[in-house]
Amino acid sequence: MIERYTRPEMGIIWDIDHRFGKMLEVEVALAQVQAQMGMIPKAAAKAIAEKGRFSAKRIAEIEKLTKHDVIAFVSNVAENVGPHGKYIHFGLTSSDVLDTAFSLQVREAGEVLASGMKSLERALVKIAKKHQDTLCAGRTHGMFAEPTTFGFKILGFLAEFRRNQDRVNRALAQMNICKLSGAVGTYSSLGVGVEKKVAKKLKLRSETIATQVIPRDRHAEMILSLAMLMSGLERLAIELRHLQRSDVAEVTEGFSKGQKGSSAMPHKKNPISAENITGLSRLLKGYAFSALENIALWHERDISHSSVERVIFPDAFIATDYAVSRMTTLINGLEINKKRMMENIESSQGQLFSSHVLLALVAKGLSRETAYSHVQRLSHSLGRGDQLREKIVEDSEISKYLNTKELDDIFSGKKHKKSIKSVMKRGF
Repeated sequence: MIERYTRPEMGIIWDIDHRFGKMLEVEVALAQVQAQMGMIPKAAAKAIAEKGRFSAKRIAEIEKLTKHDVIAFVSNVAENVGPHGKYIHFGLTSSDVLDTAFSLQVREAGEVLASGMKSLERALVKIAKKHQDTLCAGRTHGMFAEPTTFGFKILGFLAEFRRNQDRVNRALAQMNICKLSGAVGTYSSLGVGVEKKVAKKLKLRSETIATQVIPRDRHAEMILSLAMLMSGLERLAIELRHLQRSDVAEVTEGFSKGQKGSSAMPHKKNPISAENITGLSRLLKGYAFSALENIALWHERDISHSSVERVIFPDAFIATDYAVSRMTTLINGLEINKKRMMENIESSQGQLFSSHVLLALVAKGLSRETAYSHVQRLSHSLGRGDQLREKIVEDSEISKYLNTKELDDIFSGKKHKKSIKSVMKRGF
């Protein structure tokens, strides 16, 4: 499913040819630095840069014999370079090129994801502004609570999304790492200076202290940040799914011409985008656990993390990019039923304003406990067609405390709109 909807540029980043391309980029940069430092002939660096080529098919053939993908890659590139091919991978261990190339892949994937996140942010800002005065029922425990506005509801999701954007960007920054410290990370073959120069050439930072690999807490943070982002999208998706339920019907996902909701029931308009996003979030949570498991490797390294990362990183970035893109489309095409929102507010029989009745009675001198008891008594006695406002007017015990103007003010929703409008300024 994901492959059909993924933006091509994200899929390409995780393609096998692109992976080998990044490995070659590291090898070329290394050779150029080594030539500058007099470690290998300048002619060798020139040959590696100009003749360095690879074939995924040929690498696979060699790997059948070597049972080692990096050796197969280096051998294939060396075949194309010729005599100077012996200087490829000079002084490196496999993880040096794998981890550094992986950093380059992740950086590119982050750039693609960032553009998608900006589009979703703009969509959320637009709908929040448009509906900042659109009154609707707020709910807790799935029950009527107090009035809010649809714009304010969306603004909460926007604020969370921005926090998740920051988390992803921080995780991307701390993965922007070059590691060329050799076997067990001691720099015994190359020295610190080579890594520093290659890192600068590749616009990366040197790892503080590596073992034979870049420590996997960096990678775990990256996947965790994507899982957090997806959990935020899931929270929004679930809200939209609830609001689209037939008995609520306050929003509807865009429904294109010719689209069908059910093979059996022609009337259906299902929240399929929100449901897809919810499902993908579950996948990312599982990947987060796997990434945490990858932190604890044996001694200076083992390769238990490798097979996991070859699955979870491409999938995590592709799934997250897809979910962000699909949520953007959902928000931009979302249909808001203002009439239904008001009908639902009316169906609460005025109970949405009970807390403000309570506060008004306390302000008039009643104890909180007494005021609460009165409002609860009237709210729980509402029959079909009754309204809390009228019940208050008819009640001999509390009607004397609140006049018609005060009741009109409480049950109009004006106080909610006014306070919400002032708070919403923080979000734009």
